[in-house]
Amino acid sequence: MVKESVKHLNPYVPEQTLDDLKKQYGLKKLVRLSANENAFGTSPEVARALDSWHFSDANLYPDSNAEVLRRSIATRFNISEDHLLFGNGLDEVIELLCRVILEPGDEVIDPALTFSEYQLHSQIEGAKIKRVALDDAGYLNLAAIKRQLTPKTKIIWICNPNNPTGTFLEPATIKSFLEAIPDSVTVIVDEAYIDFVNEKNVSVIQLTKQFNNLVVLRTLSKAYGLANFRVGYAVCNPPLMAYLQAARLPYNLSTFAEVAATAAFKDTEFVKRVVNTIAEERIKWNRFLTKQKLPFYESSANFIFFKAGNSDKLHDYLLRNGYLIRNGLKPGWLRITIGRPEDNSAVQKLMAAYFNASFNM
Repeated sequence: MVKESVKHLNPYVPEQTLDDLKKQYGLKKLVRLSANENAFGTSPEVARALDSWHFSDANLYPDSNAEVLRRSIATRFNISEDHLLFGNGLDEVIELLCRVILEPGDEVIDPALTFSEYQLHSQIEGAKIKRVALDDAGYLNLAAIKRQLTPKTKIIWICNPNNPTGTFLEPATIKSFLEAIPDSVTVIVDEAYIDFVNEKNVSVIQLTKQFNNLVVLRTLSKAYGLANFRVGYAVCNPPLMAYLQAARLPYNLSTFAEVAATAAFKDTEFVKRVVNTIAEERIKWNRFLTKQKLPFYESSANFIFFKAGNSDKLHDYLLRNGYLIRNGLKPGWLRITIGRPEDNSAVQKLMAAYFNASFNM
């Protein structure tokens, strides 16, 4: 009845809703720091734009090409408008790339600790996954990835900054890597968290002008705070873009989502404030974890990945005290989204008390 490649999949399992967890644990307040959401919300310009939208248009199909949003993004990055592909979140874009590029028996190179959707959609298309371990500092090991190349390799996935480690590769490093990769291999660089790298010129979007086998993914779910609207996009060159557009479902981005995304994308001051605050709070987290002698990876994103010994126990302790963080990505490790300053401080106090009590037992 179903494809062989689907029979043994491990599907993505979403977290319980906050309301369900609050009922289960008897909590009046529960802060989710497990999904890498923007704890600072969404630009107020989004609400104003949506208020101005005419509900009388609800019976009409949206602009299938998202022309207004397309124009804004193309202008910002100085790229051709026809080099942009929009999706209902990056999940749809990832699914579409795998559908268009992969056939059964093809090989995909995927870091051993990264975003799980790459492996999931590659497996659905019947590809063989070759997983490459990160280096000791949590970075993608590009040299090891190159050694795994074979004539069957079709896709290399690079999450930059990487999820869940948060480690970041400089554009020059990725450019050198691309120069060593055959044109027959598509290198997909997922920049979902690139806005949190508090430096200039950190994206590799401009490299798409030099490398026809490079695809760059971006999202408005993170720094722009539009996770609920599901807006992601890819930047790449023809002829791949033509095939992607041919396989894309029509009307896959609602007008509501496009209006929100366009308003959010234009409010650069809001994003700048969010990114600067996250950077300040990230430094505080680094200091705290160092003081507690907890190993962690140097993150450039809006989350920290750290080793906590009995991670199940600490996860449950924080949950019972009103803070949900991410467990289960690597034995003994936890990922925490960098939240508002008051929540970061509260979690750090809880953790300090937890480890102090554990030490004195």
